[in-house]
Amino acid sequence: MSRTIPFHFVDVFAVEPLTGNSLAVVDGGGELALELMQNIAREFNQSETTFVLPATRADADWKLRSFTPKGVEVFGAGGHNTLGAWWWLAAAGRLDLSDGPTRFHQQIGDLVYPLAIWQSQGRLEKIVMQQGAPVAGAQISNPGALATALGLNTDEITDVVPCQVVSTGAAHLLVPIRDRQAVDRISPDAKQLFDLLNEVGGEGCYVFSLDPPQPGTTAYARFFNPTVGISEDPATGTAAGPLAAHLVAHGLVQPGVIKIEQGTALGRTSIIELDVDAGSVSVSGRGIVVASGAFSI
Repeated sequence: MSRTIPFHFVDVFAVEPLTGNSLAVVDGGGELALELMQNIAREFNQSETTFVLPATRADADWKLRSFTPKGVEVFGAGGHNTLGAWWWLAAAGRLDLSDGPTRFHQQIGDLVYPLAIWQSQGRLEKIVMQQGAPVAGAQISNPGALATALGLNTDEITDVVPCQVVSTGAAHLLVPIRDRQAVDRISPDAKQLFDLLNEVGGEGCYVFSLDPPQPGTTAYARFFNPTVGISEDPATGTAAGPLAAHLVAHGLVQPGVIKIEQGTALGRTSIIELDVDAGSVSVSGRGIVVASGAFSI
């Protein structure tokens, strides 16, 4: 038997339509075999495709499953794949919202994470997602091999903060770069970067400089993740959270609200807002539902 499954495209962390990080949101599909979900994600060919499913835990409202085009399932809260799915749920009228924050819980894998959806006079304002406490991992003390993998000169990787793996739910290698011109020149060798990330226990590589062009932002970033088949991602909340915590931990910025610009090099400028407190990181942002349709299987 054939059937159709509704889907929607949401631009997450977008400054206007057709910017930000595009997400395919599939409404349902919990009965589908894992391989078919992976094939659907491959067909959409977005950095991630998220299936919105009934929760299987009593303490959660919805369950989300997200896959890359290579079929890798991704976990953790506060990325565009989770924020965009909740934005669609809210915009589609699938949630009971009141003015101010309305609190929900999302099941991702076996874990449950809190979030809040803010609304004012019936209009969606933002979604705020709590991430895990920052966990520092391995450092790279000799950046020569990393510079080669990124297509840079060694002196273009600075020591303004350690070049280090940090996780707030997903472990990413944070790499300080001299300026945004050098950030824009980066052209990674995927195989070399893949091997290096495996050595240090990083999932992706978040390169950044501290001279962003957008007013009110702190860092200018790009994200490469060859370990799950993402050549470049225009907005990555699971990497922006660790970066904000890293900058606070090393005294470059004060705790509080921090904004990071990403995606500009891809023509999809994104602004990711973080709130860093002692041992706590949250990500907030907006989305724009830009297209809807049905997938036939």
